Amino acid sequence: MLRQVELVERVLSYDPHADEDLLNRAYVFTIKTHGSQVRASGDPYFSHPIEVAGILTELKLDTATIITALLHDTIEDTVASKEEIELNFGPEIAVLVDGVTKLSQLELQSDRTKQAENFSKLLVAMSNDIRVLLVKLADRLHNMRTLHFIDKPEKRKRIATETMEIYAPLAERIGIQSFRDELEDLAFVELNNEARKSILRRLEYLRAEGEDVVAKIVEGLKNELNDSGLQVEVSGREKRPYSIWRKMEQKNVTFEQLSDIIAFRVVVANVEQCYHVLGNLHAKFSMVPGRFKDYISTPKRNNYQSIHTTIIGPERQRIEVQIRTREMHETNEIGVAAHWQYKQQLGTPLSDSQQYRWLRELLEILEDASDPDEFLEHTKLNMYQDQVFCFSPKGDLISLPAGSSPVDFAYAVHTRVGDTCVGSKVNGRMTPLRTVLKNGDQVEILRSKNQTPSPTWENFVVSGKARSAIRRFIRQQQRDQYIELGKSIAEKSFRMHSKPFVEKALAPVLKVWDLENTDDVYYSLGDGTHTGRQLLDIIFPGERNKTDKENVVPISKSKTGGKKKHEHAVPIRGLIPGMAMHFAGCCHPLPGDRIVGIVTTGRGVTIHTIDCDTLEQFAEVPERWLDVSWDTKNDEVSLQVGRISVVMANEPGALSSITSTIAANSGNINNLVIANRSQDFFEMRVDIEVRDVKHLTNIIAALRADPVISSVERATG
Repeated sequence: MLRQVELVERVLSYDPHADEDLLNRAYVFTIKTHGSQVRASGDPYFSHPIEVAGILTELKLDTATIITALLHDTIEDTVASKEEIELNFGPEIAVLVDGVTKLSQLELQSDRTKQAENFSKLLVAMSNDIRVLLVKLADRLHNMRTLHFIDKPEKRKRIATETMEIYAPLAERIGIQSFRDELEDLAFVELNNEARKSILRRLEYLRAEGEDVVAKIVEGLKNELNDSGLQVEVSGREKRPYSIWRKMEQKNVTFEQLSDIIAFRVVVANVEQCYHVLGNLHAKFSMVPGRFKDYISTPKRNNYQSIHTTIIGPERQRIEVQIRTREMHETNEIGVAAHWQYKQQLGTPLSDSQQYRWLRELLEILEDASDPDEFLEHTKLNMYQDQVFCFSPKGDLISLPAGSSPVDFAYAVHTRVGDTCVGSKVNGRMTPLRTVLKNGDQVEILRSKNQTPSPTWENFVVSGKARSAIRRFIRQQQRDQYIELGKSIAEKSFRMHSKPFVEKALAPVLKVWDLENTDDVYYSLGDGTHTGRQLLDIIFPGERNKTDKENVVPISKSKTGGKKKHEHAVPIRGLIPGMAMHFAGCCHPLPGDRIVGIVTTGRGVTIHTIDCDTLEQFAEVPERWLDVSWDTKNDEVSLQVGRISVVMANEPGALSSITSTIAANSGNINNLVIANRSQDFFEMRVDIEVRDVKHLTNIIAALRADPVISSVERATG
C-alpha cells in the first residue's frame, strides 16, 4: 500500500501546482472513515481506495481525480455523506464521488437487468465528466487484481464476465491500452485459465528457444534505419495471453501461425519520419501482402494512430512492426488521459468532441432502446467489432463495425439519413442495401422523404446504432397502429352497448388497468391485452352486452354469398408484417376477398379470409372477432402476396414459361418452393405480389392456358 508521503510525491512529480494539503486531508479522511473495515483479502479496506489513487497517478491525472479515487467508497461504505465531502473538499469532488458511488450501488445487484442499468448510468455519468469513468476503471482494475480472494466461484465468474464484456472494451474505447490489456488478462484467468496456461507454456518455450532472437531483430532494425540517417527508438513487446488467444479464435489459426506474438515498435520524431521509416523497411525487407494498416491517416475511434506492417525481418522471420511518433505512442498507451481533455474543456461534455463520436452514438442508443437489456445488447455490438473505413462522396471518413452495410453507413452519418434511405451507390455503382462494405469503399446514400425504416433491415445491419434506431421506429409505428385499432375497438364496444362514445368515460379504466392516459387504454385494447368486453364491464358494471352474437361475423364456407360492408369497419392500410395488423399466412387475403379480423394477445389483429379453415379455432371466442374491410378509398394501392399451387410438366423450359407468363401479367414472384417432384411432374407453391383478387385470377387463367401446366389453383392453406 502506498504511504501518504509517496502518494503526494507521485502527484507533485508531474503536477508541481497540486494542492498538497487537500491530498493529505483526503488520505487521512479515507483512513479515518473506513476505520476497521476489512477486505476479503484480510487487508484494511482503506488500502483499496489508496491503491486506486496510486493506479491513477500512473496516468498523471489531476488532483481532483486522485482525491475522488481516495474518497470513492466513503459515501457508500461509511457514515460520510455527500454534504460532508462537499464541505471538506469542494463541490467538484463531491459530484465526482457521488457519481462513482451511485454506480457502485447498482453493481451490488447481480442480475442482467441491473448490470444493464448500471452501464447506462455509467454512460450518462461519463458523458458529463470522463473522470468518473477513469476512477471506475481504476477501481475495477484493483478489484480484478484481488479477485482471487473472493470465495464464491460464481461471484468471481460474474465479475470477470462483466469486466470482459463492459469495462475492458470501455478502456479500449478511451484509448487506455494498459488498462484494457490487464483487465482482459485478469478476467481470462477466471474465465478460461487452462487456455491461458497453455499459451503461457508456449511463450515460455519460445523464449527459451529464441532467447537472443528478439534482441537481434531490434538491433537489426535499428542498424538498418540508422544507416538511412533516421534517429529511431526500437523495442520489442510480447503480447498478453488473452490478446494472443483472441487472435487465434478470430483468425482460426494455430499459435505457430501467428506472426505478431511479439510486436516491434519504432518510435520517431514526426509524421514525415513515420512514412520515411515505412519506405525504408519495405525497400530492404519483403512485405507480407494483406498485412498493412495505416492508422495515422485513418485513426481508430479512440484516436489510436500508428502504421502496422508485417515484413520478413532481419532474422528471416515474419514480424509485425508498428511505426509511430512519441506523441502518438503516449496517446496510444493512456488515451484520453494524455489529452487532459476534461481539464481543457471544463464544462463541455466529452461527447461534444469529434474524437468521442462513439460516445454520442451510445447515448443515442440509450435514448432509442426500449429496455436496459436491449441497450446492453446494442452497446456490445457497437463496442466489440473490428472496424472498416468508408468514405462519403465528399471525402468524409466514416468508421463502421466490420460487416456493415450501406444502411449502417447511413445511420452512422445521421439517424435521419438512415430513416429515409432507399438505396445506395458503392464506388459509383448501384448496390443492394444489404451489400457488405469493404475498406476504402465510397458510399452514396439515396434518400426519399416518404421512406421509412424497414423491419427487414434488422436482419443484416450490424451496428448498434442502426439496429436500435430501426427497432425504435418499429415500436413507435406499432404503437400508433395499436392505438388506432384500440380506439376503433372501444367505439365499437360502446355502439354494441347502445351508448355514445366519449373519451371521458374511460377515466375509471385508467385506475383499474393502472394506465396513465387514454392512448394507453387504446394501446392495451389494440395489442389484445384487454378486450372490449372488459372495458365495458368497468365502465358499465352489472350490465351485460346482449348483442354480441348479432355483431359476430359467422364462419362461412360459401365463396359466393354477399356481405355488405359495415359502416364502421376498421380500415386496413398498407401494413408492415408483425405489427399492429398483419395478414394471415394460412390464407393470404387479398383486396377483394371477404375478410375478418381476429384479435391475438400481443400481436394485434390478424386478417383472414372469411372461408379460412383457421377460423374454426376461434368459434368459441366471439369477442375476439372484428368486422373489418378493405380501405377502398385509399389511392395508394400496396401489393399483397397471393399464393398459388401449380403442377407442371417436367420438361425443358417449363419453369421459364411459368415465370414469363406471370411477368407478362404484371405479377412479381415473391417466393417459389418445390413441394414435390417426380419423373413427369413438379408440384410447386408460388407466392406472387399482386394488386387484388382479380389480378391473381387473371394470372391463374393465363397459366391454365399454358400447355406445360397440368393444374393451377389458389392455395388457401
